[in-house]
Amino acid sequence: MFKALRLVVASVVVLFLTAVSALAQGGVSNSTKNPLQIATLHWYKANQTASFAVGTYPQGVAFDGANIWVTNFQGDTVTKLRANDGAVLGTFPVGLNPLGAAFDGANIWVTNQASSGTVTKLRASDGTVLGTFPVGPFPQSVAFDGADIWVTNSNSSTVTKLRASDGTVLGTFPVTGACYGIAFDGTYVWATNGNVNTLTRLKLDGTNAGTFTVGYSPFGLAYDGANIWVADYTSGQGSVTKLRASDGAVLATINVGSLPYGVVFDGTYVWITAFNYVAQLRVSDGAVPHTFNTAGGSAGIAFDGANLWIAEYDGNNISKM
Repeated sequence: MFKALRLVVASVVVLFLTAVSALAQGGVSNSTKNPLQIATLHWYKANQTASFAVGTYPQGVAFDGANIWVTNFQGDTVTKLRANDGAVLGTFPVGLNPLGAAFDGANIWVTNQASSGTVTKLRASDGTVLGTFPVGPFPQSVAFDGADIWVTNSNSSTVTKLRASDGTVLGTFPVTGACYGIAFDGTYVWATNGNVNTLTRLKLDGTNAGTFTVGYSPFGLAYDGANIWVADYTSGQGSVTKLRASDGAVLATINVGSLPYGVVFDGTYVWITAFNYVAQLRVSDGAVPHTFNTAGGSAGIAFDGANLWIAEYDGNNISKM
């Protein structure tokens, strides 16, 4: 009996090793995905998408290390979902027309576009509102630089810097046009100027460190560790501009389709939301290996270490891909 059992176990081991060898030969062992993506079977190219109901007209998305936060633009709330299964952990009131969201390591910051220019700070652990702070008119996007919060004010062509610990305004700095998206690259803060087709680079003291021409009506942007990627929000053949972060040199302009909006980097690829689909771009050359349709449009996008989360404004959902 024990001899037979040993034979069964040996057979299972051989089959397992054969399967592992086959996977390695098929390219999984050489995957460019990170370990968490591989562990959750995200080494394949199929679009495995799940959708979760949130509030009305979701827009901005942020990840806090364990949970996803979504701004509900027409609901004046933010929804918190557990990243591993999409369970809704709470919906919390903020200001009028919340749009952008960012995480500072402990709290979520939300821009309130129609609340006379404010941002709301919520404790990420339980959604408690810790404060609402004035910025400029029609705040759009928000970013964290490791110490301070930066907010774009679209109706005043300015960016406001707040101390993350207490919301004190540390300065408001001019840019070159209607300011929409914002990102931090470890050294500089970058802001898109939608009505003049430029990108402004700021030092952390607010000093202008350069203005660079991109495509028409730039909106969202992201940093990939070396370059800045900007969604040029055009009606028709929209594009993405890739710039070298060190000097702002334009390295490529890539057509991705109508209305590119949100941008995120997953450690290997850049992803762009564009109207009713998401485009995957290869960092090295901007090639588009895949596009994936979304059921209810696509706006904000975030990456949780293994999955993408896309706000679908027409469906009042957020998709996990």
